[in-house]
Amino acid sequence: MSIVAGIDFGTLSVRVSLLDSERGLLGSGIATYPLRRRAEDPDHASQHHADHMNALIEAMRQALIAAKIEGYRVEALAIATTGSTIVPVGDRLEPLGEYYLWCDHRAWREAAEITAAAQAAGLEALCWSGGKYLSEFGFAKLLHWLRNNPELRPRFVTALEHCDMVTALLCGIDDLRQLPRSICAMGHKWMWNEALGGLPSEDFLSGIDPLLAGIRDRLGGRYARSDCLAGTLCAAWAARLGLRPGIPIPIGALDAHWDAIGAGIGLGDVVNVIGTSTCIMALSERPKPIPGVCGVVAGSIHPSHTGIEAGLSAAGDLFESIARRAGTTLAELFAAIAAFRSGQTGLLRLTWDNGDRTILGNPHLGGVTLGWNLTHTTADELFAAVEGTAFHTRLILERMAEYGVPIRRVINTGGIPRKSAVLNRIYANVLGVPVLVPKGDTTSLGAAIFAFLAAGTFRTVEEAQRALCPSYTIIEPDAPGTAVCTELFRLFRSLYFALGSEEATPVSLAEVLPSLRRIAEAVRQDKGRIGT
Repeated sequence: MSIVAGIDFGTLSVRVSLLDSERGLLGSGIATYPLRRRAEDPDHASQHHADHMNALIEAMRQALIAAKIEGYRVEALAIATTGSTIVPVGDRLEPLGEYYLWCDHRAWREAAEITAAAQAAGLEALCWSGGKYLSEFGFAKLLHWLRNNPELRPRFVTALEHCDMVTALLCGIDDLRQLPRSICAMGHKWMWNEALGGLPSEDFLSGIDPLLAGIRDRLGGRYARSDCLAGTLCAAWAARLGLRPGIPIPIGALDAHWDAIGAGIGLGDVVNVIGTSTCIMALSERPKPIPGVCGVVAGSIHPSHTGIEAGLSAAGDLFESIARRAGTTLAELFAAIAAFRSGQTGLLRLTWDNGDRTILGNPHLGGVTLGWNLTHTTADELFAAVEGTAFHTRLILERMAEYGVPIRRVINTGGIPRKSAVLNRIYANVLGVPVLVPKGDTTSLGAAIFAFLAAGTFRTVEEAQRALCPSYTIIEPDAPGTAVCTELFRLFRSLYFALGSEEATPVSLAEVLPSLRRIAEAVRQDKGRIGT
């Protein structure tokens, strides 16, 4: 029997979970921190390092109280964070400003320049990032910071992903050569590729902008998978957290990657981590780039497989924005649509309110809703938005399958699937397969699994999953709903490419609005006949 801490920094809060290898969850703590947006710049999303670390101290304090244990009993900890969430640092890892949060899109110009340069140079690493470099990725954000903070450039030493920054701090590491670098984060967000020699070359980077000269060397450190140790808890942070010094800490990772581990992912599974955004995670035994899918990295997610990450730039954030505009709560809106059936609203939603991450990789797209009439409600809009995220997910899964990714099970996890039966029903009908939802909360469970591996409690990820992962509630698709969703998806697919890509083959949109009305009328009539 052993006890470990799993730490998960999300967009708005950090959660610490204390788990016993035999009894499971003992207790957890959650502490929030502010997300800084600017009305005059919708692309801005930043956070303070001090807010993160103070929240970690508070969450650990809460978790120890809830678990009713003394801190000396914790034998290891592991850290997952959002990404690409980066911070430039000076000497001794001093933050030189705020974190660029994963959802900060200020670097869209820099991303476009990197994409153009990589395409012109035939940079193979770009293929493993889906063929486009996004404003959510590390090099774009770092270049934006360098261009916009000339007074801080002389103090700049390196930049770190959030998961590496926290891990290094807790281990007391500030030597550039010894900094832990997660290949989950660096592979998916910085074009690091072990088979291609690591990061893109110095010539390529400095050719984009002289400000990137020397950056490759500054991004040095120990690049490793999450089954490797980063170090041990230093005395200073042990005192702050109420733990004992010297406990092992593995290389960190992106939160969605370890959420997938906590949800029980294996070969043949797709895990949709549905929170503020959606991260779509899968595993493969054969590394192969997938056009439009923004990350295929050997050793990410699961250290023994190739990790594949795709996703939607907004899910929960989109749903919350609909509720906020209407002056109501998301819980009330989800209750209002509990009995809705696919197609009944007559609306079709392209969920680009925060741009497109996968497949088009375009941050400039905006949300589109077709089929409005004078009687539509906010509940109708929410239902159409949930359908839209499901249709977009199906499009991504079809792209993965086209390039040989095995898909035998679909698992929905994250905060929203646990609370919304209607969302899971929509996904089952849109995807045409059963959707599995973990019966327990898996947030920070993946981090705890890697902490157990660091402690030597379990030998493999699979052994830990068998011991700790919850069982599933299974939501089956229904034949009428699947038939309607198949027809709606055909319309969605045409609109997605016709409106989202300048290179798309022209299509006639004349059938869209009449089809939406016809489908809605048929669903309403059928609903009336069966009395639901």
